[in-house]
Amino acid sequence: MVDVAAPPVRPVVPPVPPAPAVAPRRRGRLLGLGGRALHRSATLLALAAIWETAPRAGLVDRVFLPPLSEVLAAWWELLRSGQLADHVGASGTRSLTGLALAVVTAIPLGLLIGWYRPLADLLSPLLEVFRNTAALALLPVFVLILGLGETSKIALVVYACSWPILLNTIAGVKGVDPLLIRSARSMGLNHLRLFQKVILPAAVPTVFTGVRLAGAYSILVLVAAEMVGAKAGLGYLVNYAQYNFAIPDMYAGIITISAIGLVVNQLLVAGERRFSTWRVDVTTA
Repeated sequence: MVDVAAPPVRPVVPPVPPAPAVAPRRRGRLLGLGGRALHRSATLLALAAIWETAPRAGLVDRVFLPPLSEVLAAWWELLRSGQLADHVGASGTRSLTGLALAVVTAIPLGLLIGWYRPLADLLSPLLEVFRNTAALALLPVFVLILGLGETSKIALVVYACSWPILLNTIAGVKGVDPLLIRSARSMGLNHLRLFQKVILPAAVPTVFTGVRLAGAYSILVLVAAEMVGAKAGLGYLVNYAQYNFAIPDMYAGIITISAIGLVVNQLLVAGERRFSTWRVDVTTA
């Protein structure tokens, strides 16, 4: 009898699952983000193209409106020499200080006026008088009382920024849905808890709308004030460039002001989203 050797037994290897398609998914996400960014910046790119081609084609006088490339070259020269950083630092310090003081003072006052009716009745006539007085109209008053230094400019920014924050805070508190208030009271919430859990969260979007408006005012009013009496700042840069007919430098300063305003607005939008995560975006694509 002949022994027949058994065939070797091969080990069973479990099938390897296919690797997840991470790269295509990541690539698709990046393409989606790039498409949205391109869609949002389409108008800015169109404006830049018109600005570049119109002076070169003779549609406008390039002496008064130089091409965008020349303006960007002047902006880079100001940045390289350090002048732009000095002016941005001076304006940024004044603007942020005034905005911060306005936020600290106007939001608590607006919450009190909106929540406490006797205080609103007492202060309403005074608010109506000053809310209709332009901040720039009071610039000579601030200069006469506080001088030409930093105090007058910061005080003017505080005055200009306080009104949109104050009025929007009052409107936010008074505009809370009465049904929410009645429901909270029926659940036994006292005045403090009602204000903390219902009134304040519901007023956050309106308050941030006022803060965003104040952020724009803090730059615009400050630039106008710096054109009158300052030795540094973006307003001084624009005014000085105009008087010396350095037109590219003037437009470089204007572009910088617009860019700073855009950055401040985006930061405030991010802060609004952080403090109002309960809101639902109802906009359609």
